[in-house]
Amino acid sequence: MTARRPKPSTSPAALRHAWAVILAGGSGTRFWPASRKSHPKQFLRIASERSLLQETWDRLDGLIPTERRLVVCAQAHAALVKRELPKLARENLLAEPLPRNTLPAAVWAARVIAERDPQAVQVLLPSDHVVSPAAACRASLEAALRFVQSEGSLVTFGVAPTMPATGFGWIERGDEVARVGKHVFHAVRRFVEKPKLARAQRFLRSGKHAWNAGMFAWSVDEFLTATRAHAPALSSLLDKRTVSKDVWSQLPSISVDHGVMEHYPYVSVLPITWSWSDVGSWPALADLVTPDDAKNCASGGVQLLAEESHGNIVHADAGQLIALLGVKDLIVVRAGKCMLVCSKDRAQEVRRLVARLEREAPQEL
Repeated sequence: MTARRPKPSTSPAALRHAWAVILAGGSGTRFWPASRKSHPKQFLRIASERSLLQETWDRLDGLIPTERRLVVCAQAHAALVKRELPKLARENLLAEPLPRNTLPAAVWAARVIAERDPQAVQVLLPSDHVVSPAAACRASLEAALRFVQSEGSLVTFGVAPTMPATGFGWIERGDEVARVGKHVFHAVRRFVEKPKLARAQRFLRSGKHAWNAGMFAWSVDEFLTATRAHAPALSSLLDKRTVSKDVWSQLPSISVDHGVMEHYPYVSVLPITWSWSDVGSWPALADLVTPDDAKNCASGGVQLLAEESHGNIVHADAGQLIALLGVKDLIVVRAGKCMLVCSKDRAQEVRRLVARLEREAPQEL
């Protein structure tokens, strides 16, 4: 891939057309039983007293005003989003009739923004990630918005890898194309989705690869142009003022990465240095929650009483108490009348339980 060499503006006025779209439609099945169809992962209090969605919203303070923030969610969660985000304008809440991955949601939101502001630039953010510090993340978002404001390419954010992860998408970066302050943008040579271990190990050693954070920035006009070129059927179906359930049901379920970013010739990556986690499964809490002296981690407000127990991860709501005696390396989660207990090394397999519940006890999902 190649990337345009922009001439970024340093004027504060460059952000007068900045918008944000927050995607809040995920299901978070690996976080069962705390994450349910009626209350999925993005609404959980995992790393703080604020939900992941609220933390995502808060990180935009001082960068993008609330009236230029949109949230896309499932229709079933619209009321919950309104409760979580009381400053969200009613007309800025887009409720999807059906789940269709990230590209349809991104295109719908971009069309809404384009009608209101033809000069708009925007960031597209997942609502279920944990980043720190917020100020450093905000600085990267601002740099990306300035980049795309001045005829920049579509931008993705690259996380410095710490291990040969096989569950993430990877980005190989090419030559430097621009700088905005201390932020250096590179051309993207290629995207690689969830490589096998040996390949991921090579990527880690190379020093030229990053994890794909699933966060993006672009001018709305350029993104819609790219969508028309590389996802014409989807673009055509969404070229309507009303997005009905009938239209939505015809859309392909495809991500922004697969549908556009991997094909568009002008894509750049901004490497980030701040802490990032997609909180993909319960063991991720070990890196997000301050442990006790025995490396037990408790989240969600639960009171943990641990005796001769080591390396456990416990989650439950405030007001709950969980006691551990003589156990190690367990995941213990209590939510409502359901409880999960499993070893940390089997936590990725929670989806197996979810699949079984679909058949045997769907009311508990």
